[in-house]
Amino acid sequence: MYFLGIDFGTSGARSCVIDAKGAIVAEDARDFGELAEYERAGIWREALWDLVAALPPTIRGLLSDIALDGTSGTVLACDEALAPRHPPLLYNDDRAADEAALIAKTAVPGHPAAAATSGLAKVLWLKKRLGLTGARLYLNQADWLSGLLTGRVGMTDYHNALKMGLDLDDLKWPEWVEYLADINYLPVPIAPGARLATVSRPRARYLGINPGCMVHAGTTDSIAAFLAAGVTQSGDAVTSLGSTLVLKLLSDTRVESTEHGVYSHWFGERWLAGGASNAGGAVLRQFFDDRQLAALSKKIDPTVVSPLDYMPLPKPGERFPVNDPQLAPRLTPRPADDAEFLHGLLESLARIEARGYALLAERGAPLRRVETAGGGAQNPVWTRIRARLLGVPVARAAHTEAAYGAALLARDGLGLFK
Repeated sequence: MYFLGIDFGTSGARSCVIDAKGAIVAEDARDFGELAEYERAGIWREALWDLVAALPPTIRGLLSDIALDGTSGTVLACDEALAPRHPPLLYNDDRAADEAALIAKTAVPGHPAAAATSGLAKVLWLKKRLGLTGARLYLNQADWLSGLLTGRVGMTDYHNALKMGLDLDDLKWPEWVEYLADINYLPVPIAPGARLATVSRPRARYLGINPGCMVHAGTTDSIAAFLAAGVTQSGDAVTSLGSTLVLKLLSDTRVESTEHGVYSHWFGERWLAGGASNAGGAVLRQFFDDRQLAALSKKIDPTVVSPLDYMPLPKPGERFPVNDPQLAPRLTPRPADDAEFLHGLLESLARIEARGYALLAERGAPLRRVETAGGGAQNPVWTRIRARLLGVPVARAAHTEAAYGAALLARDGLGLFK
């Protein structure tokens, strides 16, 4: 028996197949490249089919369970056949500022849905433009992809549902969400890892996979990366260093602050506290490729504090550790020495991470140690800079890919949250 996890991130999709003991038996990836708005849904669909169909026939025939993750706050307006009625709005799309202001007036104080980049704000923005009959369902990315596999629509996991307005006390849509959005247009929230349905028979035949393969409710890409790291103790955290910088900390205390972009996810009997910055590896990519990053990093002394103080945002707007849609990037002055410039960028990103964990600690979620996931986990110089600023042990997670975490979710289901 094999278990498949598929991670849909910002720049591409990855698959990971594990056996019952957690050993990786197959991995693959597809790069999205630069996509126009109208291309997004089609490319995601093609990547899903391609990643499954590319598995060796012996694995496809023995696939037992599948789980997917997607970017948190990426929303699609669909008809009941899952055909998009508008180009998907990505996780960092902040056009719904007016809708966010309305949510803030209506929602319970501090709810993460009261942000221009939230899933609920995007739903309201889309409904205003599509009208009552323009779309029948508003789904998160992971919901839509899972629905393509099963042919069943209308369910979401608690993690993706949070930014759509989920009430974490009752684990359902609260009255204020129904007032704003009409829950008949929203998916039904269920626990991550819960069984959704088997892969539809036509899809199983088309892809050549076991027709009894079960699809499970998914999660967000950053939580999948957290699951991959195997963190189990309160105070342990995972920083995902991908296109963006995402912090997740296992906590006994639920912490929230709209002002700072801090929120907590359901995690069984505990909480997963954290936030997501718009800063991250995408800014590094604006200046350097992989080869340059590796070569220049070797010239940096991580024990020396860089005097450069940047705000390494790819465009105006920040979510965490300060929630400011107008915050401007600051990437000057740029020294003539590229290694010095990179040192300043890496240290500035590490300062954002340190401020984020300090905020969580101030609100009752102290930090004990950090595991690192994502592409940035491969940079040992950056790791040492981060450890200096964080003041706790920092290591690269044994498994750094979110797809591995999704595969664990497929294998263990709800058991991961006990």
